[in-house]
Amino acid sequence: MGVLVLEPTGPRIPDRQVPQEPAHRPVNRPERFDPTIAENATKIDVVEQLVELADSIGCTFPQLAIAFTVAHPAVTSAIIGPRTMPQLEDLLKGAALTLDDAALDRIDEIVPPGTNLYDPNAPLPPRSLTDTALRRRPLTDRAAA
Repeated sequence: MGVLVLEPTGPRIPDRQVPQEPAHRPVNRPERFDPTIAENATKIDVVEQLVELADSIGCTFPQLAIAFTVAHPAVTSAIIGPRTMPQLEDLLKGAALTLDDAALDRIDEIVPPGTNLYDPNAPLPPRSLTDTALRRRPLTDRAAA
């Protein structure tokens, strides 16, 4: 028995080192990408720290994600899901990357084991509640009469 891992960093977090085609998710679910929401700000901070770590060891963020995933003894395979040949080539380099204990310890500091920063079923407030412009009529139109 083994473990098959999908999206170890959550849903398709773009990496600045690998060009990405425009994603549909920010358009369809804008509240999940709004940096003013605390949960999203936390995710952005975590990604920035992980990108810094990847840079410091000479790899890309996706390569770090793959290397981290396959370093776990219970993991037997990881789903990578590239859409382009450059993405595939980049991700395959991650499969050949060996992370030392210092890198794995740093990942554990950034995201403690067992932490889940992405719960697709967790309710996030819709923009109609968090964006005051969507919750309030213009001042001149607020009166009922």
